Amino acid sequence: MKPVNIDAICLHSRDGKTAPLRIRVVDEDGLYQAYTIKECRDVSHQGARIMPDGVYVCDNTLIFECTINVFGRDKLVRLYNEPPSQEWRMTH
Repeated sequence: MKPVNIDAICLHSRDGKTAPLRIRVVDEDGLYQAYTIKECRDVSHQGARIMPDGVYVCDNTLIFECTINVFGRDKLVRLYNEPPSQEWRMTH
């Protein structure tokens, strides 16, 4: 599964942790679709590995397993960010 680039709005806490709150994705028609993250689990910093969706990650990659609502159905997505890059990617 190929990751797609997304826009992300995140919360940055005092202790340096990041938590995504909303994402925006360009659909197949070229229109932006925005989603609020309902649930989010940080699965970062578990060493270099290949994720279940085929994405290779390093220990410093930020990885979040999130639930969003798409057309009335909950959907699990994974969000990836490679610091210091500000680029976010998503697989679903």
